[in-house]
Amino acid sequence: MIREENIASFRGRPTPFYFYDLQALSNTIDCAKSAADKYGFHIHYALKANTNTPILNLIKEKGLGADCASGGELQKALEIGFQPDHIAFAGVGKTDDEIKLAIENNIFTLNVDSIEELRVIDDISSSMNSKARIALRLNPDVDAQTHHHITTGLEENKFGISGWQVDEVIEVIRGSDNLLLEGLHFHIGSQISNLEPFRNLCGRINAIQTRFEEKGIKLKHINAGGGLGIDYQSPDNPLNPDFERFFKVFDSLIDLRPGQQLHFELGRSLVANCGDLISRVLYVKKGLKTNFLILDAGMTELIRPALHQSVHDIENLSSRNENKCMVYDVVGPVCESSDCFGKAIELKESNRGDIIAIRSAGAYGETMASHYNLRELQETVYHFVV
Repeated sequence: MIREENIASFRGRPTPFYFYDLQALSNTIDCAKSAADKYGFHIHYALKANTNTPILNLIKEKGLGADCASGGELQKALEIGFQPDHIAFAGVGKTDDEIKLAIENNIFTLNVDSIEELRVIDDISSSMNSKARIALRLNPDVDAQTHHHITTGLEENKFGISGWQVDEVIEVIRGSDNLLLEGLHFHIGSQISNLEPFRNLCGRINAIQTRFEEKGIKLKHINAGGGLGIDYQSPDNPLNPDFERFFKVFDSLIDLRPGQQLHFELGRSLVANCGDLISRVLYVKKGLKTNFLILDAGMTELIRPALHQSVHDIENLSSRNENKCMVYDVVGPVCESSDCFGKAIELKESNRGDIIAIRSAGAYGETMASHYNLRELQETVYHFVV
């Protein structure tokens, strides 16, 4: 939440920058943990959403695990102090060095994405005279009903092992002295606002687990992935997202075995609403059909609107014309036509120098920033109420 004292402090600060409300993050994590603890579920934070160090420190202190999608994220999680047995490592293209790092630290699981990768992990663990704790990432062929760029659970997506390969995968594991099969891993997509895909996922998980049991394989845990979306138009709603409804779906529909754990990897739903991109109006460019509000922030700071056609709530925090509104295309300074935060956005009448907030930018914002056009990376400002 952006408070009046925050806005006052913004006036004397160069823009653009990311503003993080760590108190809001703390509250969101508490809500998620309370809802998950009710059912004995375990949450791992997906580092890819935001790897900002103070944010990671707070998440670790709250007792969440870590979900990593690269060797760099795995190294960062270890440096922050996440316990290795609370770290999961997924990804379709793990390098040999990344696999070695995971095995050396005996992390919770290496989530295996293909039979080819499984054989490489077996060879590497054998050469290290070590055991590799693994989970199989299976592609459940479930439509997440989200943007096609962030759909991960359909047969045509690059993620996960297909059902027709399961028998061969089991043969490789049974023939190895170094692979310890601990669980199954699933992930169907991101920014999922409708709970129906998660209900469908539960049905697929139940059927797949039964198939493994028929082959005499018992699993310690199931990782149902993440993907829970937020309402980008309600950045200050304390029930955005509704973790209770989300976890209740899995409690009601997944058939866990005695002693079996259920894990989740949440990213956006935890950190999105704690972060805002703060910018200034450089120019108001008037056209015959469109008024352009040109900001000093662009797709180099927040690429989601250009990449995923995402829509963020946009607010003028310092307009001198409180009672007059106008419609603008809100754009950045980058030399790309796709450098646009929103079209036909109604805002308080805006002028050069006004402070603009692009809300709910705490996930996949700073972590995806770039130097395109040789632009400098933005600074970061924190707010925390003790």
